[in-house]
Amino acid sequence: MRLLILLFPWLELWTLIELGARTSALTALAYVFATLVLGIAMIRRQGLTLLQQMQRDAEVGFFSPRLLMDDLAVVSAGLLFMVPGIITDVMALLVLIGPLRRRLLGLGRWQVHTTHTRTGGPSGDADDPVTLEGEFRRLDD
Repeated sequence: MRLLILLFPWLELWTLIELGARTSALTALAYVFATLVLGIAMIRRQGLTLLQQMQRDAEVGFFSPRLLMDDLAVVSAGLLFMVPGIITDVMALLVLIGPLRRRLLGLGRWQVHTTHTRTGGPSGDADDPVTLEGEFRRLDD
């Protein structure tokens, strides 16, 4: 594992050198700049959406872990696009494919049903801790 971590930047550099050798150095630089801009745009857009979704969830008192995971996956893909290199860009594209991402993370195997009422704790005050009741069942493919 350590060897892979040490070799990874060199593999990324090698892919960019190969891209520049097969096309031109200007094309490789344009590719790196375009993926950087794409990553920044994805993080800005999805980050704002994520913050707005979290505010709505806090107001309603309901938390959707699947939406949060999808938003965080898009932000992670944006970060991967910002790293110069073709390997991380391929990894970012794989993260963006929703069904593949859920399958790899095993998120599609569990289905959770929750019941939630915003009554607060024992005193009925909304600031008291809230108890979530629910059931789960495993979905096998």
